[in-house]
Amino acid sequence: MTPETLDLVAGWVSLVLTLLVFSYLLADNVLYRLAIHVLVGAAAAYALIVATESVIKPWLEETLLVDSAGRDEATVIALRAIGPVPFLIGALLLFKASPRLAGVGNLGLAFVIGVGVAVAIAGAVSGTILPLTREAGQAVDDSVVDGLIILVGTISTLIYFQFFAVERRGVVQRPRGLRGLSALGQFFVTVTLGALYAGAILTSLAVFSDVVRAQLEFVLNRLGG
Repeated sequence: MTPETLDLVAGWVSLVLTLLVFSYLLADNVLYRLAIHVLVGAAAAYALIVATESVIKPWLEETLLVDSAGRDEATVIALRAIGPVPFLIGALLLFKASPRLAGVGNLGLAFVIGVGVAVAIAGAVSGTILPLTREAGQAVDDSVVDGLIILVGTISTLIYFQFFAVERRGVVQRPRGLRGLSALGQFFVTVTLGALYAGAILTSLAVFSDVVRAQLEFVLNRLGG
């Protein structure tokens, strides 16, 4: 099959799937669900291929199937010893399917969650908190107004998410000195979420326009040809 034929088949398939997804505008129907199943299945197959080629295969080559040539014997033994660890954890997770053996599966789940949390915290600190702190410091140097906005916004938002409260006449409420800052923090949170939502809408519209443009160009090219 020539590349031109593959492009033609891919164009028609994408056009049909797009129309099937758009059929949801009329009602939830079989055609829409068929398109969703195809898209989910293709995404799952793609993820499996990527995981196999980019994760599982390199891991096996560097651990269980490692070449001992030019390597210290102790290093080779250590690599081959840690090779089965991920597969053992995956096998433990399979026990979660059984109510009686779910406790065994919790061991693998605890390891996965622990490693995930550690990686997330390290990534948040090195990739988000420290860069934001550095950028905030530079903003203070560049503009006093921007620095004050960042400082007040950060402090008031943190206060908004704190849960210190006092009970007065049977009513639990924030301390009086923190109510104003908490309301200001809520304002910053609202503005931030609104900006993020607007950005998501604009991104979705851009993707939508690109898809519609590509499908129209394909149809017009076929009609013109």
